[in-house]
Amino acid sequence: MKFTSSLKLKLIYVFRINDAAHQGCLKVGEATCDSDNVFGLAPNSKALNDSAKKRINQYTQTAGIAYDLLYTELTIYNSKKRGLCSFNDKEVHNVLERSGIKKKVFDTANKANEWFITDLETVKRAIAAVKEGRESLSTAEISHDRTPIVFRPEQRDAIEKTKRQFKKGNQMLWNAKMRFGKTLSALQVVKDMDFGRTLILTHRPVVDSGWFEDFGKIFYDRPHFAYGSKNNGDSHSSLETRARQGKCQYVYFASMQDLRGSELVGGHFDKNNEVFATVWDFIIVDEAHEGTQTELGKAVMTELVKSDTKVLRLSGTPFNLLDEFKEGEIYTWDYVMEQQAKASWDDLHFGDPNPYASLPTMNIYTYDLGRLLHEFIDEDVAFNFREFFRVNEEGTFTHEKDVRAFLNLLTKEDKESYYPFANEEYRNIFRHTLWMVPGVKEARALSTMLQSHPVFQHFRIVNVAGDGDQDEESRDALVAVEEAIGPDPDATRTITLSCGRLTTGVSVKAWTAVFMLSGSYNTAASSYMQTIFRVQTPATINGRVKEQCYVFDFAPDRTLKVIAETAKISAKAGKTSGNDRKIMGEFLNFCPIISVDGSQMSQFDVPRMLEQLKKVYVERVVRNGFEDKSLYNDELMKLNDLELQEFDDLKKIIGQTKAMPKTNQVDINNQGLTDEQYEELENLEKKNKKKGKDKQPLTEEERQRLEELKKKRENREAAISILRGISIRMPLLIYGAEVSNEDEEITIDNFASLIDDQSWEEFMPKGVTKEKFDSIKKYYDPDIFSAAGKRIRAMARAADKLSVEERIERIADIFSTFRNPDKETVLTPWRVVNMHLGDCLGGYSFLAEDNETILAEPRFIDHGKVTAEVFAEDARILEINSKSGLYPLYMAYSIYRTRVASSLFSVSSIEDEQKIWDKVVAENIFVICKTPMAKSITKRTLIGFRKAKVNTRYFEDLINQIKNKPEHFIKQVEKFVSERIGIKDMKFNAVVGNPPYQEEGISTRKAPIYHLFYDISFKLSNKVTLITPGRFLFKAGQTPKEWMDKILEDKHFKVVRYFSKSTDVFPTVDIKGGVVISYRDADKDFGTIGFFSSYPELKAILLKVHSHKDFRKEEFSDMISSQGLYKFSPAAFVEYPEIQTIQGQGTASKITSRSLDKLPAIFMSEVPNNEHTYVQMIGLCESRRAVKWIKLSNLQPVKSLEYYKVFVAEANGSGTLGETLSTPFIGAPMVGHTDTFLTIGMFESENEALGCLKYIKTKFARTLLGTLKATQHNPRDTWANIPNQDFTNQSDIDWNKSIHEIDQQLYAKYNLSEDEIEFIEKMIKPM
Repeated sequence: MKFTSSLKLKLIYVFRINDAAHQGCLKVGEATCDSDNVFGLAPNSKALNDSAKKRINQYTQTAGIAYDLLYTELTIYNSKKRGLCSFNDKEVHNVLERSGIKKKVFDTANKANEWFITDLETVKRAIAAVKEGRESLSTAEISHDRTPIVFRPEQRDAIEKTKRQFKKGNQMLWNAKMRFGKTLSALQVVKDMDFGRTLILTHRPVVDSGWFEDFGKIFYDRPHFAYGSKNNGDSHSSLETRARQGKCQYVYFASMQDLRGSELVGGHFDKNNEVFATVWDFIIVDEAHEGTQTELGKAVMTELVKSDTKVLRLSGTPFNLLDEFKEGEIYTWDYVMEQQAKASWDDLHFGDPNPYASLPTMNIYTYDLGRLLHEFIDEDVAFNFREFFRVNEEGTFTHEKDVRAFLNLLTKEDKESYYPFANEEYRNIFRHTLWMVPGVKEARALSTMLQSHPVFQHFRIVNVAGDGDQDEESRDALVAVEEAIGPDPDATRTITLSCGRLTTGVSVKAWTAVFMLSGSYNTAASSYMQTIFRVQTPATINGRVKEQCYVFDFAPDRTLKVIAETAKISAKAGKTSGNDRKIMGEFLNFCPIISVDGSQMSQFDVPRMLEQLKKVYVERVVRNGFEDKSLYNDELMKLNDLELQEFDDLKKIIGQTKAMPKTNQVDINNQGLTDEQYEELENLEKKNKKKGKDKQPLTEEERQRLEELKKKRENREAAISILRGISIRMPLLIYGAEVSNEDEEITIDNFASLIDDQSWEEFMPKGVTKEKFDSIKKYYDPDIFSAAGKRIRAMARAADKLSVEERIERIADIFSTFRNPDKETVLTPWRVVNMHLGDCLGGYSFLAEDNETILAEPRFIDHGKVTAEVFAEDARILEINSKSGLYPLYMAYSIYRTRVASSLFSVSSIEDEQKIWDKVVAENIFVICKTPMAKSITKRTLIGFRKAKVNTRYFEDLINQIKNKPEHFIKQVEKFVSERIGIKDMKFNAVVGNPPYQEEGISTRKAPIYHLFYDISFKLSNKVTLITPGRFLFKAGQTPKEWMDKILEDKHFKVVRYFSKSTDVFPTVDIKGGVVISYRDADKDFGTIGFFSSYPELKAILLKVHSHKDFRKEEFSDMISSQGLYKFSPAAFVEYPEIQTIQGQGTASKITSRSLDKLPAIFMSEVPNNEHTYVQMIGLCESRRAVKWIKLSNLQPVKSLEYYKVFVAEANGSGTLGETLSTPFIGAPMVGHTDTFLTIGMFESENEALGCLKYIKTKFARTLLGTLKATQHNPRDTWANIPNQDFTNQSDIDWNKSIHEIDQQLYAKYNLSEDEIEFIEKMIKPM
């Protein structure tokens, strides 16, 4: 027998111990029966008694206790109403308790080892009462009061640890496996901490009813607590109204999808504003690994979380979140801990009902299909399920013979077989299973084949793979599965086919196995574990309890990688360290992994799994874009003074950089210490932190050792933060590197020699020469570096054997691991390439309509004539500055689809697809590159490692040519095209891309050059679409004013998308003034832009203001000083010659933000008591507002100094519409400021200045400021659209009113409509 039955019969037993302590006490427990013959198992039968004694001996024999077994009975019974039913020992205990039977607890400290003070007949009557559906022995005694939930020990620990953490911090993560009881436990935290307003946020709206039900179980005795959601309980507005009146505290349930749609966070709908406006005390994020890590998800959390909001994230697989939390902020309860608790329960609890008993043990069986079916071995994914299950246009399998052979292999009749459907006994064990397949089409084809298969035709096939929304349709899918299984799972057989549905948040009790027939080597551990744990759902079916569950995986490398990673991560998250060998041993003890190879079966042991763990480290380095501490070796723990100085010099070149969010968790023991050193450090720190009676002072030797280990750790951390700036640039260079012999490995020693000098200079940080790199390469782990480099190239090479669509998906996945180091090396993400080109030109987009989800199967976007022309068979496309090749990849695919559609021959194989693809790349796509490496990377992206023609041209001095020799450059491009395809004087059908933004150089203020690429592109094609900085739309920044005026008056030019936050497009790059996607079509008249705003309401408001009879453009802005108003006089330089040296050459006379700190002799803290006149100067000292005094004679004359005026910060915010000003204030006469501030006006009275101060605080004035303020700076020009006002008592505005009331007067004065007023009130934050 290779597989043991998942389901076992259970029995109840009663016994006593004949000693004084236990006199009058009975123990009621349950056990598993070894016999399956229901009819031969009468009460007190030998088989039942033997099973009971076996169980009792487990926890009495070690103590040498003698006992009397009094009674045994099966837990199955026949109910007239309900048929075959079952019960358990906990239900018998409940009846005894509710009947007033007293208990005796022998271990009060742990509330364990419970006995009932009763006799056998009473226990038998309690068993009968359970069968009859009664809750106590006498119906008159039945109590309907709810009783508190009794939490398991680990649930209590999680609740208490969270309450302690929330006293000192605001965030907590429960890394708790499925079936932990996260919902009830989290609601208990709400109850214990008495939170007023709690938000439950989830990616899965279907779980609302579950939260609502559990709310009732926790808050049954708190009538003032209320629950609400869109489907259950009260509405948010109703709850909030009652809360404000002090009538309730509430818990509100909302879905991430619904909140993401709000305009406040970048969505398209005006909704949920009241939810975002609520000051939440507590936010519970359910299934936190889903949906919250996208850009929109992060925007939702940023808007919801206020300064004092506590956030608890719940997840069974939080691998993408762990690095955001400190060790004390994580509570972990994993599969190993659960199974350990299950196994060790009796050590402490002496036969008490085991709360973990119902949780089955997981068994994983792996089968190496690649050995049987060689042609489907993929260098990257081990076994290529997608190719194996490929479906043709008729909806049948391309490799039908192989798929049928696979099904026959699973079912071949054989008593000795290791395959799960090989005989009737196995088929009964696996009556109900879940099969994960690659996609919807594959599921349909497999369903059809299974229904005609000689064995599987006796199973009902339930296909829940669908095209619709997974969350909304999971409910229907669950109903379909449960209907197919029916009320008696022993009477039916089902196979459920899914490609994603029913893999999270649902329970199908009858499932005993999951078949993994999809995914790849890169499958995320989180989604894999979520899926396989579906079959661990506790179940009692016809009196038999599920004790075993199974996973059958047909890609062993993937299985082992995921399991090794899970065991390692789980063991390190929020727990003390342990060595890998111990961690893996514990995991394999409770989750055996069996390898099946033909007729051989072997169990994986610890050494084999540790080998897999090495692969996990390499995989993680790759997935994290070389931003991983595993990449470095122990040399960083041995840095001497000279080496530390070298790092200090390197820091001046690169700077210290902050880590980006990880794709996978980096092991908690990431300090570079050995496991022994890490545990030593941990123990010393714990000892040092102990308080009260437990305090043990460290010895001098221990204290020195603690400091030494801390210093080593700090040095390594600092060194890594510097090296990171170099490391994150390596993967892209490895991907593109041209190696003459592909068998030759890329090593840390030969890496630099493979990259030409110009590309090295372009891609590496300025100042990191090859010589400098040679001196620091010793800090990299050579094995990890080589293996990670090999992995990147293997992934790229494996893509060459895939279909065109699959190859694009794989290339996009590789690029998703690469990091953006800085503004100069901005790699446009695949998501943005698709959004950009889909919006402007159409074609086949791999991005869903939500602009978030990457699609495996692209959707067609049709812009009519533009799309037809640009993606025609004879179209010619130019990318103006390729760095990655993703822009030409998109363009090539859409033209490829046109060519396939018009092909006279059938395109039925990968070879056929590649021929058409190569023709497109050779005839339709042209690319200009700035460096040889950019050319190699582009070529790799377009054709991989294959030999095929690619039209790439690299210009050694691209920037110089475009800047100083544009006509010559155009001729060079024309020559390049004519040499390739023999056509002269040709205009491209379209020019696309992401050009360089600014000139390289030593100066901190680098001159913009992106506008020159616009000009060149307009000459090369009638259709141009680029993505560039957006400052020019507001006439801000250093772009030449004439060019900005010209482009804003160009009727052929339009803005397709504007992003005020550049991080919405390039997550790691901050570009002041935002980013714009533009489109120019010389054949179309879009009308001039003139004044740009992404809000049509803003244009209408500005038009009304400009047309008002009193409006004079720049009248108000003329009252505003330029930056650096206050300067040192010549007398100051005579008296204090050190000014020149301290201030520096460029700002010698200007009183800057640093002057107050640097020149204490000139700027005094108190006014000296002498004959001189002094001026009060306001500025910053150590980043805080400070007041100093300076002699009037040391200042150049400033006209406004003797008047009242308003001071406003020269810079604040980021240029986002609606942001507040940084606390403007009134400057009295003889008060000046550093260049941190600007001066507004010269007023005779303080009242006039107060009126002006109120005016610039109004929402009206700040709306108009937002029309021109695109960066953090507030120079005079940005105030030009604000109308001037009369601030005296004769004004038509009453300046004595509140700011809100002044706003109402201004709305009326400029005749704003209700919609325009509503727009201002909604968009502009109050001050």
